[in-house]
Amino acid sequence: MHPIRARPPTSLRWRLAGWVAGVMLVSVAVIFVVVYNDTGTELRSEIDRDLAGDVSQLSQSLRSSAGQSPEQIAAAAQQYVRAQPYSATSTLLFALVPGASTTSNHPELFGSPVPDEGETEAEQAQENEMGRKLMEPRLGYSVAHVPDVGRMRLLERPVSLGGVRAVVGAGEPLAIVERAQRGVARSFLLAGSLTFALALLASYVAGVRVSAPLRRMAGVAARVDAGELEPRMDVPRERGGEVEVLAEAFNHMLDRLAEAFASQQEFVADASHELRTPLTVIRGQLEVLAAQPNPDTAEVHRVERLVQAEITRISRLVDDLLVLAQAEQRGFLRLEAIDLSSFVAELWDGLSLTAVRRFELGPVPGGSLYADSDRVAQALRNLARNAIEHTNETTGLVRLEVERIGADKVRFSVLDDGPGIPVAERERVFERFHRTDPARSRAAGGAGLGLAIVRAIAEAHGGQVRAVDPRGGSGAQVELILPGYRPS
Repeated sequence: MHPIRARPPTSLRWRLAGWVAGVMLVSVAVIFVVVYNDTGTELRSEIDRDLAGDVSQLSQSLRSSAGQSPEQIAAAAQQYVRAQPYSATSTLLFALVPGASTTSNHPELFGSPVPDEGETEAEQAQENEMGRKLMEPRLGYSVAHVPDVGRMRLLERPVSLGGVRAVVGAGEPLAIVERAQRGVARSFLLAGSLTFALALLASYVAGVRVSAPLRRMAGVAARVDAGELEPRMDVPRERGGEVEVLAEAFNHMLDRLAEAFASQQEFVADASHELRTPLTVIRGQLEVLAAQPNPDTAEVHRVERLVQAEITRISRLVDDLLVLAQAEQRGFLRLEAIDLSSFVAELWDGLSLTAVRRFELGPVPGGSLYADSDRVAQALRNLARNAIEHTNETTGLVRLEVERIGADKVRFSVLDDGPGIPVAERERVFERFHRTDPARSRAAGGAGLGLAIVRAIAEAHGGQVRAVDPRGGSGAQVELILPGYRPS
């Protein structure tokens, strides 16, 4: 027997906690991604709407300058944008007029010859290069990196002003979007960490409660594996559910295991006792014979008869034990179609020659029985011998009745007029080595395996055997029910 390998006692609860925490983590991550993206999308959409309004207003303000020179158009644009100075929270406005300088409420973005305070000439040159890129028209929405501002959302649209085709634009920094998304990330990090910790704690506590009865079961199983059959699971009836079902099934299994183990021990003890008795007789008779210097012929023949009788009894016992052992294996039966009438008639004729009794055979239905003829014959002989042993010689009645029951079953009933089987013994008579009368000698009653063999043969066929109330009110009646009957 392989020992049960112990697993870490916290394995189940930590796995459960890990699964729950993992699900929570994935759920929070999905929600975070959705909220993070939606926040950015909503803010960018609002910025786009503001930019569209600002560009439309700037375009409308320049339409009165249609047909004028580029310088006059630039001057009109300059007058409009100066009325809306740029700040970190306002909108960048600019107009690109061919033949005139760029007009903006934040002209430094488009280049400056003098470096800002704290900047080197190289840094200012780099910013001027970025500013020159802003002066390249990019119609529609775009995102550009603007000096001293960072990423900015831009909208540029063309405006036809007579013979001049200008481009007006507006821009807003995306810093507000980035700040909002960082705020969402911080909030989710804080709330997610707290939620994750609470989920981990709650799932661990739930895992402890769920795994507690399982750990107790594992402890009971370990004790059973070590050889103890007495421990049983505590059934949590107040909880119900799967744990209760599992505990009851586990206890039922242990009950059957203990019963089977006790039955096995009893079987081994009884078999040893049954074998020891004839061996003791043989040994004693041989010792008596060996103690005589010159035993006479009559004594030798007497010992021989006794030894032969005991050897025959041992052989019969071994054969019966082999039948019971083989009954649990595949290949025990060799099934074939048996003609029921001829099979029963021949079997009963043979049995009537084995003892002086009043043998009777009732009507036998026509048809066939799909079964193992040798095993069925063995079962019926055992039932008949059991009836013979319990009835008076010459006047005792041993009767066999065969009848069809249901669609495909046949019932063999063996009746006798003996003392009968007590109600309390009717189930136990089919146990191995059981005798209803312990005082009966083994020579008369055998080893007590006959009816056990009948039950093994019946169960191998998918049938059953049982002792029932006799029809006449006295004696015994044992029924063997087998499937596989087909009427002719």
